Amino acid sequence: MRISYQWLQEYIDLGSDMTPERLAELLTAHGIPVEVIEPMNKGISGVVVGHVLEVHPHPNADRLRVCIVDIGEAEKLQIVCGAANVASGQKVPCATIGAHVFDRHTGESMKIKRSKLRGVESQGMLCSADEIGLDTKLLPKAQTEGLYLLPEDSPVGEDITTLLGLSDVSLELELTPNRADCLSFRGVAYEVAAILGKKLKFNEEDDTISFTDEKSPVTVRIESDQCTHYAAQVVRGVKIGPSPLWLQMRLLAVGVRPINNVVDVTNYVMFEYGQPLHAFDLSQVSEQTIIVRQAREGETLITLDGQERHLDPSMLVIADTKRAIGLAGVMGGENSEVRENTVDIVLESAYFDPASTRNTGKRLGLRSEAQMRFEKGVDRAVIRPALIRAAQMIAELCGGERVGSPVEVIQEEVHPLTVTLRLSRINDMLGTSLDEQKVESVLERLHFTYNQLDNARWEVNVPTRRGDISREIDLIEEVARLYGYDKIPTTMPEGVITQGLLTEEQKLRRMIRSLLIGAGLTEVYTYTLTNPSWLEALRLDSDSSLLRQVPLMMPMSEERKVLRTTMLPALAEVALYNVKRKNTNVALFEIGKIYVPKSLPIRELPEERYVVAGFLSGAYGIESVGEKTRSVDFFTVKGIVEHLLQGIGVENPRYEQVHRPGMHPGRTAVIKVNDYEVGMIGGLHPDVEEAWDLPESYYFELDFLSLVQSRDPQVTVKPLPKFPAVERDVAILVKDEVPAGALVDTIWREGSGLIEEVKLFDVYRGEQVPAGMKSIAYSIVYRSDERTLTDEEVNERHEAVIAALEKEHGAELR
Repeated sequence: MRISYQWLQEYIDLGSDMTPERLAELLTAHGIPVEVIEPMNKGISGVVVGHVLEVHPHPNADRLRVCIVDIGEAEKLQIVCGAANVASGQKVPCATIGAHVFDRHTGESMKIKRSKLRGVESQGMLCSADEIGLDTKLLPKAQTEGLYLLPEDSPVGEDITTLLGLSDVSLELELTPNRADCLSFRGVAYEVAAILGKKLKFNEEDDTISFTDEKSPVTVRIESDQCTHYAAQVVRGVKIGPSPLWLQMRLLAVGVRPINNVVDVTNYVMFEYGQPLHAFDLSQVSEQTIIVRQAREGETLITLDGQERHLDPSMLVIADTKRAIGLAGVMGGENSEVRENTVDIVLESAYFDPASTRNTGKRLGLRSEAQMRFEKGVDRAVIRPALIRAAQMIAELCGGERVGSPVEVIQEEVHPLTVTLRLSRINDMLGTSLDEQKVESVLERLHFTYNQLDNARWEVNVPTRRGDISREIDLIEEVARLYGYDKIPTTMPEGVITQGLLTEEQKLRRMIRSLLIGAGLTEVYTYTLTNPSWLEALRLDSDSSLLRQVPLMMPMSEERKVLRTTMLPALAEVALYNVKRKNTNVALFEIGKIYVPKSLPIRELPEERYVVAGFLSGAYGIESVGEKTRSVDFFTVKGIVEHLLQGIGVENPRYEQVHRPGMHPGRTAVIKVNDYEVGMIGGLHPDVEEAWDLPESYYFELDFLSLVQSRDPQVTVKPLPKFPAVERDVAILVKDEVPAGALVDTIWREGSGLIEEVKLFDVYRGEQVPAGMKSIAYSIVYRSDERTLTDEEVNERHEAVIAALEKEHGAELR
């Protein structure tokens, strides 16, 4: 945002002791950085308004003219001029002897001296625009060719820097995206007034001045939710022409090219209020009806830059009853452009959705001052005042009159936001000890109204122009800015430093991680988001808890749109990734969270459960000399789980065969400790393996909280046994469906405290075993802590075990 120092002073009295440099320091110190300070006068002096009285041919040069020029002094000057457009009666910049101007060819400063040109004395120089330091890129082409012609009413002899406002200084502000309020002179004036504690000099527009009693001929319709406020004002009988010199120079000071009086007024008011405006030729608006709608498929529009634009329904346009006449908030259309012969115009002032404006500009490759303001969000409170201001200026400068009051359509009313501010919170956040009076002073300087509440609290009404303030912390930032960052004391953070310790849960997770890595598994980290299609292969019941997945409202992709309820799909996805790359031996684990909703649809946050999950496939172990790997089976995975449980202090786990959807019916079991389920283990169902394109695979999942509750963290130490052990083997035939765990439970129970260890060492199914039966063999170790057991005691106990197995499980001794 580029501002003019002199223009700013129309809204606030900066005082004689203020300078542009000092103002820049103050703005920067209060959060509005000033990047560049640039004087309009690039170094010219001694240039005045000259009145060309006579023009004569040069006696010795066809392209030169000898001019007699009046500069307000008794003696007229004779100046030799080579400009093709020089003529008597003109008023032009005249550089007198000793003046400093710019060489139009080199751009360097040069001093005017008395000289002779082809034998004729010249007492100065008549100047072009670039010779007096004007930016010719911003001037109309006619003003850049030859002499720079001044208005006829320019006072003869007046210093050109005064006439053109070249004593002004421009300041380039580097605004952050949230400070859209400072994209106008009124907004900057609010900021400067708050910094300096001075009053503003705003002249609010009178809605009753200079308009006819007749009803406005324009009709406005809004047919899109991307425009919530549209106002139109007809001005009749305007005369299009150049703007007054003061208006042109104001626009040049902020880097805008003057075009004609109507367009220049809309630009002037945009910089004044921050509200973009646009003027349409009313005679080109079909049925004098303005419609705000989405563009139609295949619709085209030639914009003011002469380019044909191909539109789509995502773009918002201004249209009449037949066609689009402008891109809303971006650029007008050539078909409704204000031209030299335009007589009646309709002015537009509106609020367009920032995202819609940004989308249109980006898709069409357009960028403008108006679009930038709409993108950041304009203050809807100034839509009508800015329109009235522009209509009044056009009536004054272009000879027209307003027809009726503005026609407005308002889809959504906007009111100031109310935010509660606490003194205690301010001092806590800033480390200050401000009192109520200082805080209220800041609010008043910002022109924020407020209501005093109890206990040093305020209910602050935030003006609509400050869209960057919506929370208490935003108001605290304003207090800090206006109080002065340099006044805020530098303090060290206060707090009690405590030694960091791991919780018991964190220690257990580290222990589990270490045990599983030691068992040859690789830890992975997977997404907590997954695709519900992974669960389709499991053929779950419709009421399965695994299907109660929490959906994301705006997922990044279809592959990551629900929170997982089990680790199985995530680990299977990693395994599949490896298998497809010929890494067929997979042994993975993860310690992570699953998410179980308390209700669907979601009314509160889901329950987050830590689980320990593992996935194995292919061969297990490391092949070395004399040792080979073996294929993963149920007992491989069961051994890993038992190793884990024993390592963390979970004793006497029991395995009970179950049927789970998606799991192998004969190779799946739940793990129980003290009759409480802590997890499951099993092989994938062949149909699931086929659906997921995986080889034979096994999976286990343990509930972390159940492990915490089931483990005994105390390590029990006992002395080495003093008495010898006696080992007996037993091989029996049982039905195939009898679980091995049930047999072990019977053996332990009948051992009556004399059994030290029960170890399964053989399971056989084959030709020598009847169909539907299996041969299973256990090694039983007997030992007493008090005495040496006799053969009779061991035999008696062993026979009791066999009898119990026969009675309870129909076992046959082999």
